[in-house]
Amino acid sequence: MLLALTGAVALCGPAPAGAATLRINESMCHAVSDLGKGDAEINALRYVCAGSPDDYQQRSLWLRTDLRQIGVGRGGAALMVHHSRFDRLAVAFSYADGTVRWQQVRHGNYGLHWRTGGQIVFEAPERSVPLIAVTMRFDRLASHELVRAHLLSRDQSGLRSAGMAAVVGAALTLLLVSCIYSLSLAIAVRRQYLAWQAAWAAAMLLWGGLWSQVHLALLPSMAGTVSARICTFLACLAIALATASAVTGLDRSGISRRIRVATLGLGLTVGVAGIPLALMQSGDIDRWADLLGLVILGDLVAVASCLLWAWRRGSPEARDFAASWGLPMAILAFINLVDVDDNFWGGGSKLLILVAATWQALWLSAAATRRLAHLRIERDRARAAEAQARELAGRDPLTGLSNRRGFIENVTSLLDRARSDRLPAALLVVDIDRFKSINDIYGHEAGDKVLCTIAHRLAQWEGPACAAARLGGEEFGVLAIGMEGVALDRFAESMRREIAACDHSETIGDRLVTVSVGVAEVQPACDFQRLYRIADHALYEAKHAGRDQVVLQRFASGVGSTSDYPMEDLRLAGTAR
Repeated sequence: MLLALTGAVALCGPAPAGAATLRINESMCHAVSDLGKGDAEINALRYVCAGSPDDYQQRSLWLRTDLRQIGVGRGGAALMVHHSRFDRLAVAFSYADGTVRWQQVRHGNYGLHWRTGGQIVFEAPERSVPLIAVTMRFDRLASHELVRAHLLSRDQSGLRSAGMAAVVGAALTLLLVSCIYSLSLAIAVRRQYLAWQAAWAAAMLLWGGLWSQVHLALLPSMAGTVSARICTFLACLAIALATASAVTGLDRSGISRRIRVATLGLGLTVGVAGIPLALMQSGDIDRWADLLGLVILGDLVAVASCLLWAWRRGSPEARDFAASWGLPMAILAFINLVDVDDNFWGGGSKLLILVAATWQALWLSAAATRRLAHLRIERDRARAAEAQARELAGRDPLTGLSNRRGFIENVTSLLDRARSDRLPAALLVVDIDRFKSINDIYGHEAGDKVLCTIAHRLAQWEGPACAAARLGGEEFGVLAIGMEGVALDRFAESMRREIAACDHSETIGDRLVTVSVGVAEVQPACDFQRLYRIADHALYEAKHAGRDQVVLQRFASGVGSTSDYPMEDLRLAGTAR
């Protein structure tokens, strides 16, 4: 859509063949009269074709064009006038037979004469006699410098109106999307510069809507001076908001505080200056507008300095803002130095500003999205690294089983489920018999291989209701829920026998490696620390009884400390070796 918009603007260059741009002292003569003089006295006035009109802002300014001198055709002509600050505009079409046909618009009532793109169109009635003159009468015109008029055929007028409507519609749509998107981002990530950016896009959207007159379809009473004044204020406000967005979007360490404050001050000055300039109806409005233009140029220079300063310090935000501000800065500087209001199908500088604002809004939105995407990627990487570090912190690096810390974290959810479902829980503490002698005889590397072999066998019992871990040294732990009685006895004895059957021949030859198992069964489940104390006590009994056996202690859960658990059963299983 942006490509179509900029392409359309490129086609809106100089006026097409057959169109005439009307200027005071070139193709228009002027006269000034009191407001009480009637329109019928159009030919009784003394028109002057040199110099500038004076003393007209509270009176009537007449501008007359002799079509015989500029070579514009007969009937079917249309006059396009850019809307401005006036109380009334009456247009007279004079014909060779002396007939004069009048059309008029007033402040607050443009009727069907308004067109998208800030134009007011008057179509000359088609008659068989030539059209020889066109006269415009402005009542209480703010400034003759604001008068922009073109005389062209009806077909050309329709083509201009359609082209301007397409360009303006596309630009306003993109500005609306950018405004909503920037505001959503500002709320989501709580970044100040995005809020300023959304406010700037909103100001430009309102300015573009009022300047192009699309609002007159719903609010026809706002035609004329009211819209023109609001446009002036919004234009200044938009510059102030854009300045705030650019400065607050840069890292504070990237630019000096003095430059930052000076730039924000210039932007604020432009915004505040828009209030009296918008309220002015008479006086030297052109001089104040020229003075404001110099302040705007100063603001642009200050913003450019901030961007360059931050860019040299490696700020990525500065590069994004420089790319987005490049085109608007160039256009604002250009239109403050060169008058282009007669170009681009009558849209002139206003249309260029609207297109530049659209470019800036889209670029800033894309840059903010890209920056947030990078932040999200970095956040995801940090979370993945954190999760990996947390996983490694809870994992035994030698055997790959959970360590004591990870085991406690894993079994907490299992014990919570067992308590909520009133299920029994059993902790099996497995300790390798005479492991120190393996390290002493065969070396620590062989001992590590023995640990890994046993850990691999224990890992095969892990599942939704069972977790295994290396608790430290040659001690392992297995927690199972939902298993009790004979089933638990057989499970513990099977574990002892299968570990004893592990093949360690490549490491320690035909030496048999056995384990002692202490089992704590509690119903319903209690916390891990109590289970471990009971199982550790059972393991001590197994070691004391001769090793390579299982000792199981079965308790019924009570309330209070471990000593409050009454012992129901204590027995020894297995054969001492």
